[in-house]
Amino acid sequence: MWQLYVVKCSDDSLYTGITTSMHRRLRQHNGEIKGGAKYTRSRRPVTLLATQDYPDRSTASSAEYRFKQLRRAQKLQEISSWE
Repeated sequence: MWQLYVVKCSDDSLYTGITTSMHRRLRQHNGEIKGGAKYTRSRRPVTLLATQDYPDRSTASSAEYRFKQLRRAQKLQEISSWE
């Protein structure tokens, strides 16, 4: 199972990605273990705002692309409807 996730960075910006292990990915973004995105390295700590499940990587990647096209206000509105 793949997840689309949105984290809030310390500078109040949003970062979106996909993963198969949310716990591991969040630890990577926060520098607890090796890995993580270059974008979040200078914006730690990050906090998880929302996740959405997808059956495969292709579907998750498509959803990630569509989500990243939205403006910030639209992203926040979209994640408020998840769950």
